[in-house]
Amino acid sequence: MRGLKKWPIARVSSIAALILALFLFATESTAGAINQIPIPEPQTNTYGLEATKKQPPPSKAPTISTPGSGASYSTSPITVSGICETGLLVQIYNNGTFVGAVMCENGSFSIQVSLYTGLNDLTAYQYDDLDQASPISNTVTVTFNNGTTGSVFSSPITLTSNYGRRAANPGATLTWPLILSGGTGPYAFSIDWGDGSQPELKSQALSGVVEISHTYKQAGLYRVTVKVTDANGQTAFLQLIAIANGTPKTVTSSTTNNGSTTVITKVLWIPMVFLFLLVPLTYWIGRRSMLVSLHRRLEKDMENYKEL
Repeated sequence: MRGLKKWPIARVSSIAALILALFLFATESTAGAINQIPIPEPQTNTYGLEATKKQPPPSKAPTISTPGSGASYSTSPITVSGICETGLLVQIYNNGTFVGAVMCENGSFSIQVSLYTGLNDLTAYQYDDLDQASPISNTVTVTFNNGTTGSVFSSPITLTSNYGRRAANPGATLTWPLILSGGTGPYAFSIDWGDGSQPELKSQALSGVVEISHTYKQAGLYRVTVKVTDANGQTAFLQLIAIANGTPKTVTSSTTNNGSTTVITKVLWIPMVFLFLLVPLTYWIGRRSMLVSLHRRLEKDMENYKEL
């Protein structure tokens, strides 16, 4: 106890302020200008978020606004857009098959999806960070007719996956199993990983499970676009979300229109503000407390002296 009393209160308060500031810095969640979701750190090639308190799943369903039900198309892919909850993952399904994923930004989403020959029933779900699904959206039915019915293109090409998003640590290999069906081999793949690197080219002789892989250099959230073309020129398109674990200094999103990459930098100002404000403040409080304590002790010593 005597050793503890020798510590100045100002010094103890300053140490406490530093610990508090570092805690705030460590627990500050990074919200990107494009996607406001936490970056989890699950095992390689999996996605998950460790949590001690389970949150309820999203209660509202997303809404598909475009295209309108009854529309007819002669080219594929098409753009599907609508309303959603910011920060959630929106996954689009065509006739019950997953055909693409995109993050909800500013209350809306927009994504390109492939169509099947004939009728296409488009639906959507939105998922939180625990991969909990919302109710299903409205159903939009559109027709695709590429003018090849009954020809060599009668077996449409389909590209899908069991995962709308996957994660890996920076520097580790992120693998993604895709499911390719229909069409005629060999197949040519073009994969844009969304980090500014050149699109990856890959060939596949037969349909089935196709594994793609990539290594990200820095933490972040990336939009991955995959295009496959068969020997007859049929194409399929799939958009996915990749996560490089950790706290990103930048959030990267690939714009598929011209292949360019937009990088937006977000500086963590809030923890630094706490750091520079709390330390002087608590030091002043500690000094004030020490002076008051010394004053009271002096008064007590004076009283004892008078009694003598």
